[in-house]
Amino acid sequence: MKNLPVLVFFFASCALAQSSLPSAPQVSLTFSRSPMLSSAQSLPNQTGGGPVRLTREQAEQIALKNNPRVSVAQLLAMAQHQVVRETRSAIYPDVSGNITAVQAEEASRISSGALTASRLLQHAGLGVELSQLITDFGRTHNLISSAKLTEKSQQASAEATREQIVLATDFAFYNALEAQATLNVANQTVKERQAVEDQVNQLTKTKLKSDLDLSFAQVNLSQAKLLQLEAQDNYDTAIASLTTVLGSDTHQKYELIDDTTQLPSPPPDENSLEAQAMQQRPDLQAIDLKHQADQKFARAQWQQLLPTISALGVVGKTPVGSSQYFIGDWYGAVGGNLNIPVFNGFRYTAQAHEAYLRAKASAEQIRDLRDQIVRDVQTAWLRANTAYQKVVVQQELLREANMGLDLAQTRYQLGLSSIVELSQAQLQQTEAAIGDANARYQYQFAISTLNYQIGVHP
Repeated sequence: MKNLPVLVFFFASCALAQSSLPSAPQVSLTFSRSPMLSSAQSLPNQTGGGPVRLTREQAEQIALKNNPRVSVAQLLAMAQHQVVRETRSAIYPDVSGNITAVQAEEASRISSGALTASRLLQHAGLGVELSQLITDFGRTHNLISSAKLTEKSQQASAEATREQIVLATDFAFYNALEAQATLNVANQTVKERQAVEDQVNQLTKTKLKSDLDLSFAQVNLSQAKLLQLEAQDNYDTAIASLTTVLGSDTHQKYELIDDTTQLPSPPPDENSLEAQAMQQRPDLQAIDLKHQADQKFARAQWQQLLPTISALGVVGKTPVGSSQYFIGDWYGAVGGNLNIPVFNGFRYTAQAHEAYLRAKASAEQIRDLRDQIVRDVQTAWLRANTAYQKVVVQQELLREANMGLDLAQTRYQLGLSSIVELSQAQLQQTEAAIGDANARYQYQFAISTLNYQIGVHP
């Protein structure tokens, strides 16, 4: 029964401490992915159960909202911000409270092991301990700076991911537009050749045209239907790719709208674009900030070899304890501590050299990325100029093919030419129409690629 006061004090103190602690805040992180195909706000211009009308800008906005790669990049940036807070906590005081109750063989001695006190005393007490870093000669400051630079690097990487998603969306959108235009040409070709086949069939029945003409018309119609089937398959595949980029796993029909009133102008001189890319590319900014963070961290690792100075303090009360060994209920003390690293198997030196070499490696990565940017800008500039020239040539070719088809149809109806000439004109006109659509959308994507390479999005 002599230990009863100790146990009563111990359980009462625990209950009091539990009731006085603030309840843990309920943190709720909600990331609304807003599935594009189940949210009315994500579907622009949807009428009834028909296809969704979608422009390029709308597709980019939906992709930036729903694509998981964007969310991942943003969450990593948010996580790195918490790393900054974790590192900065080292400069603040470390305060902890303790409640201790001991039941022991009074005044006995510990004969083995290592403890701060060898004498065991029956007691109960509570107190507060405080530890404050005074200086570690700049190491913590460099660690904080490194964490902040890493956070900025992660934010720049998130922006680079956004631009990559925009480029991927443009590619998928223009590819789908190209497939849609090809499908429209194929449908129109089937319609026109069906009309020619019907006309030739009637003329063949009246003996005004030969069976050979009917055979050629039927072959042309079959070729047009094969083109239609292939164009439909390409269109469905392109729509599936676009749906994936938009961040949806549900099939949806689209009516893609090309809101471009006129084609973009040819790109300017490549030298000015290279200088612009060096200033604006977010991936280059990210790796440059990462290099700065590596330099700060390397400096902090070297500073592990320096001493650290900290202040210590403790205050408390021992209401239960033998008066023979505990003089007074209250206790308290303040002091300082100087920690000097002497030898730890060269661990600090190795860590410092590792950090220094990693900083050197990140510097070389910057140089490598700059070389890649110069190459990519030059390549994108050349492709954009070539694509623009193809647009001009394809437009001229389409005009000539349309004119040739009109003349061939007129000559065939007047009986001045054979079905072979008409078939050749039809084939040339179909190829020219498809080539014109391909050239226009390939040029627009080439401009989008060039804007991505120089870090600009219109």
